[in-house]
This record gives sequence, structure tokens and C-alpha cells, in this order.
Amino acid sequence: MSKSLQAIRGMNDILPEQTPLWRYFEGTVARLLDNYGYRQIRMPIVEFTELFKRSIGEVTDIVEKEMYTFDDRNGDSLTLRPEGTAACVRAVLEHGITGGGQVQKLWYIGPMFRHERPQKGRYRQFHQIGLEVFNLDGPDIDAELIVMTWRLWGELGLRDAVKLELNSLGTSESRGRYREALVEFLSAHIDKLDEDSQRRLKTNPLRVLDTKNAETQAILVDAPKMADYLDDESRAHFEGLKARLDAVGIPYVINPKLVRGLDYYSKTVFEWVTDKLGAQGTVCAGGRYDGLVEQMGGKPTPGVGFAMGIERLVLMLEALDKVPEELSRQVDVYLCAFGEAAELAALSLSERIRDQLPNLRLQINAGAGSFKSQFKKADKSGALYALILGDDELAQQVVGFKPLRGQGEQQSIAWDALAAHLATCVVQG
Repeated sequence: MSKSLQAIRGMNDILPEQTPLWRYFEGTVARLLDNYGYRQIRMPIVEFTELFKRSIGEVTDIVEKEMYTFDDRNGDSLTLRPEGTAACVRAVLEHGITGGGQVQKLWYIGPMFRHERPQKGRYRQFHQIGLEVFNLDGPDIDAELIVMTWRLWGELGLRDAVKLELNSLGTSESRGRYREALVEFLSAHIDKLDEDSQRRLKTNPLRVLDTKNAETQAILVDAPKMADYLDDESRAHFEGLKARLDAVGIPYVINPKLVRGLDYYSKTVFEWVTDKLGAQGTVCAGGRYDGLVEQMGGKPTPGVGFAMGIERLVLMLEALDKVPEELSRQVDVYLCAFGEAAELAALSLSERIRDQLPNLRLQINAGAGSFKSQFKKADKSGALYALILGDDELAQQVVGFKPLRGQGEQQSIAWDALAAHLATCVVQG
């Protein structure tokens, strides 16, 4: 196949055998968010480029190196969204849904795009579930976001595989004072810094804290700490957050080097990290961005949120063998019909069963070959049971009921009793 007919590098197809696990994960998250009172919002995947320059920051790696940006036919510069927060803030401002101090608890799901070197767990088109909360400024809502993720890890069986890291970046004023102290310290060691950190020292010095270079990390051991420059309000906010996490019993570690890669964060920042995915250790991250709405033209509006990477969490479920067994089975019952009259009756009977058991996964394969070939397909489908409808069964208004997994003899079940029998054997048991 020619290259032009293949998927773009780092933008992957999600095949039918993979989608059940994706749907399971997405459905688990959606039910959890419904239970906590969050509402879904859906934004376009393309925005004006200026939106991300203003919100993320022009000297961040995302804006400088990673965005997919192009001019459309009108000459406007457009960008495939690299993250969801800026687009969500744009949407709530445009539609005025946070005006008058209205509290909004929103979530979204969809693809994001960054031009990075593809590797396992890091792709050019990747998928995220994100949450954004507006007009709540206390540590209680920060804690709620973390508590929700903790509950999610429990439902997915991942608690033992993740660790919570916390930090506080303070207000813009206290962060400015810290930035000055950090620049002064790093400037005295500039000859020992790696090339990327030297560049960041001039453009975005806090990002030096996030370096992976071992020599620069060694220098940072003696660097000033953000905690020593926090204002009283930020310090009280952070202590309030920690107290709530302690009350719920969620373990965490303070990581003074945690700054996140986006300029809009303030006060709380957090990451859920794992050592089960190699280099791509962050599976969920976020924090508070109280100045972003005002920065984008709105009135001062507290905001906090997070995003989780679906690909990485799906990989974790697979790596840790936490995929529910039933996901390997796409069909509960497979109905085999032989003969034209039986095929017509099978169609009617299958729809009657679906009316009575809407959660039953029933596949009908009428007229699809010989008895032997249909049974081979029934077994290959992973179905628990096969239903058999031929001329003899049609005359008696029964179906053959044959277990395909485990022990059990074939039975004849009357049509009127079939739904109740399936409810007992499949839906309930």
C-alpha cells in the first residue's frame, strides 16, 4: 500500500478488537462524573491559533514546537487543539455560562493533537477526558477532583499502580518573586546547564525544574524552593487541600519541581504518575488556573481542572491485566437458523427477545451456511450460548438451547419461555 493511503505517523486507528476496552473505560468515567454532578460539553477540534498563544503561553514547548497550525482559505491561522482547557474557557466565555458567578462543573472527551516524536503512550493524535470547574475558589473543589480520580483508580483496579504528586505555584506575584530567585541561582551555574535549560532560563525559567537532564537535576537540588516564596493565601489553600486528602486517606507526595508545562497554572498543581508505562509516567494531571479567564478577556473567575490520557490508561489496564473478562466476549447469544421459514421466524423471535432483554447481546446469523459452519461462527464469536432454529423446532415453536462454554446439555426451550430463561442464564448469571 502506498504511503499516502496509510495513517499518518502517530495518528492511529482504534480497531474493533480494541474499542470494547475504550468504551468500558470511557463509560466508567462518564458514570462517575454523572454521579458527581458534572455535565458534558463538546468543543470543536479546531480553534484560532491566537487562543492557544494567549492561554498556554508563546514560549512553551507546545506553542513553539508542537502545534498543528495552518492557514485556512480565508487566511486565518487555525490550530488543531493541543489541549482542552483553553477551548473550554473560550466556550464558556463566548456563551456567557459563567457570568454572575455561576458555578459550572464541565467535562469533555475527544482527540488532541501535538507534533511530537511518536512512542508508546505518546502520539500525535491522542485522546483525553478533561474536567473544568469555574467559580469555586476553595481547596475543597481541588480536593474533589483528586478524590474523584482516586475513586476511578479504585473502580479500575489501578490504585496500587499510581502515585499522587502535589505542589503549589502560588499567585502570579509570589511566583514572580520565586522566578527572580531561581534565575539568579541558575545564572550562577549557567555553564553547567544543558542546552535546553539554558534556553528556558531566558524564556520560561520555571520549566527548567522539569528537566530530565541528570546534571541539571543535580544542580537543582540546591535551588530555591517554591514553598519558601508562597504567599499566605496560597499556603493556606495548599494546607487546606492536604488536610482534605488526609481526611479521605489519599496518599500523596510533595514534588517541589512539579510546575506543569502550561503558563496558566497557579496555586494547586498535581499529577498522577505511574512506573508501569516506561518513560510516559503521567496518566492524569491538572491544577488551578484562577487568572486564565480574565487573561482571555473575561471577568476574574476561579478555575481548576485536569485531563487524563485515555491511551495511557488503556495501556495500563492491559499491562496490569485489569481488563474485565466479559470484554473479550462481544456476543452473549448466537442464534442459528436453517431454512427460509426458520430464518423468518428467527428474525421475529430475536426482535421479541431484544424488546424483553435490551441489555442482551444477541447476534442472529440466519441463512449463513450449513449447520457446521454456523456453529463454527457461533463458537468463534465468544458467545456463551447458541440458539438453534430449524424446521423441527419451528413446528414445535421451540429453540434448541446449547451451552458453548463449560458443561451442559442441549435443551429445548419454548419461545414464550425463552426470554425468562436467557435472563436467568445470561443477564443475571
